[in-house]
Amino acid sequence: MARGAEPAGERRPCGSVVAYFTSAKFLLYLGHALSTWGDRMWHFAVSVFLVELYGNSLLLTAVYGLVVAGSVLLLGAIIGDWVDKNSRLKVAQTSLVVQNASVILCGIILMIVFLFKTQLLTLYHGWLLTVCYILVITIANIANLASTATAITIQRDWIVVVAGEDRSKLADMNATIRRIDQLTNILAPMAVGQIMTYGSPMIGCGFISGWNLMSMCVEYLLLWKVYQKTPTLALKSAKVEESELKQLNVKKESDAKPAEGVQLIVEKDVTGFEPPQEKEVSCGARIAEPFITFRDGWVAYYNQPVFLAGMGLAFLYMTVLGFDCITTGYAYTQGLSGSVLSLLMGASAVTGIMGTVAFTWLRRKCGLIRTGLISGVAQFACLVLCAISVFMPGSPMDLTVSPFADISARLFESEPLPTIASPEDKPDMVFATGMPNLLNGSTTPANGDPEMSPEPVPLISVSLLFAGVIAARVGLWSFDLTVTQLLQENVVESERGIINGVQNSMNYLLDLLHFIMVILAPNPEAFGLLVLISVSFVAMGHIMYFRFAQKSLGKQLFVCCTPDPKTVSDSSPPGNTSTV
Repeated sequence: MARGAEPAGERRPCGSVVAYFTSAKFLLYLGHALSTWGDRMWHFAVSVFLVELYGNSLLLTAVYGLVVAGSVLLLGAIIGDWVDKNSRLKVAQTSLVVQNASVILCGIILMIVFLFKTQLLTLYHGWLLTVCYILVITIANIANLASTATAITIQRDWIVVVAGEDRSKLADMNATIRRIDQLTNILAPMAVGQIMTYGSPMIGCGFISGWNLMSMCVEYLLLWKVYQKTPTLALKSAKVEESELKQLNVKKESDAKPAEGVQLIVEKDVTGFEPPQEKEVSCGARIAEPFITFRDGWVAYYNQPVFLAGMGLAFLYMTVLGFDCITTGYAYTQGLSGSVLSLLMGASAVTGIMGTVAFTWLRRKCGLIRTGLISGVAQFACLVLCAISVFMPGSPMDLTVSPFADISARLFESEPLPTIASPEDKPDMVFATGMPNLLNGSTTPANGDPEMSPEPVPLISVSLLFAGVIAARVGLWSFDLTVTQLLQENVVESERGIINGVQNSMNYLLDLLHFIMVILAPNPEAFGLLVLISVSFVAMGHIMYFRFAQKSLGKQLFVCCTPDPKTVSDSSPPGNTSTV
């Protein structure tokens, strides 16, 4: 009998591995990895393409960034409302197809522009080329809006349903999703950058278009598989909403008797899913509907018990202390080479992954709310190094130089703006980067002008700056995961889309303000002020979260021995009986 049982015992590990790789959780990870890889490649490449097309000017890239941020800011609530009002599978598949089809179309248009740019410059005095630019920016913006819808429905809704009643499983899935994000943030731009460097921009366009076509088909199949393996995804009704609230948020003793507010929401949702009575809708009402949805979304967001936590997360976007184009540009002015920056970005990805690991450990030991508090303190403590770096040797901050000197010179001294350069007028450029390979000013720029050669500066300031930025990623991503799970657990199903849509709008609003801040004070001498302002906004964000945590846990806030869930707030508005 024992010998007969051995083969079965040997097959069990293999069976468990197969079961994992065919589970809804793994298929969700795989689909997210494919989607994120395509997104990161496109977001990196489109900015480089626009710079290359417009004569090495950042104008088109700036316009694209402004359009994207403004669109999500204005349409975030409306997108979320559309997610709430339609079936999960329809929303996921529609946003997937629209996103990938838009990227493919953009790639085709860019390939045409790269091939026939000389002819397009001469047709209709260059207006046809301008139309192509407008089409690229518009379609790329549509792709970003569809990507926003995909993120809301998959990362804020599907993942909650797949996790079921297991909150630890939900936390682990959120952390895994963020790890995938961190890896693709580094690897995808590196891959497409190599293709564009050793190939050409046109080959890069073709590769991204082909990738998105294949990825769309695979992701479509994966979504269907996940939907089939998780029957509750098909039940977007009041009954499911009530059960999910109980599974994630309500204490065991209150399971049998939900609060009155939940019952009111359920009744409203039941009527919402009945076949609607056809009524005559006036033209004015149709026009006003998006504005009403926008208003209702922001009001609902304000009334959420986790409003202060969401605002705290949004305030972290008002910062120059990240690995975006602004910090990268500042690093170049301080003499850091592209290779050094790539190593620093790799280090930031590692610390980001460490943050996801810290989140799961802290949540088990201290509870969800306290995890956010500890993460916030850790992030702010690391960013103090950035504030100190402003006053260290090598810092270019000079309070005698007006922060607005550069922009006033352009506006009032009529400095000529860059124009579209024809291919004949442009020198060949290496696509990896157009900056000189500098390390603390040790070599001369490519133009060979001695007057343009920067003087060697101490590395103490820039080293402290990036040490703080990299170390702060641990607390940042742990805090981000905390707020994400708070929104997942404490927003009713019928409002998940619109609330997370407004949250995205808030994030983009603060991100837009930080770009405006840089536009108003773009000279390196003012970067120190931007660093201090950024640290101040991070501090304000964590103060908001501390206030939320204090209202939620009261005197138990600093008791870190019991991770048992507590109610969000005893004074929460009716209908929000959620717990954390």
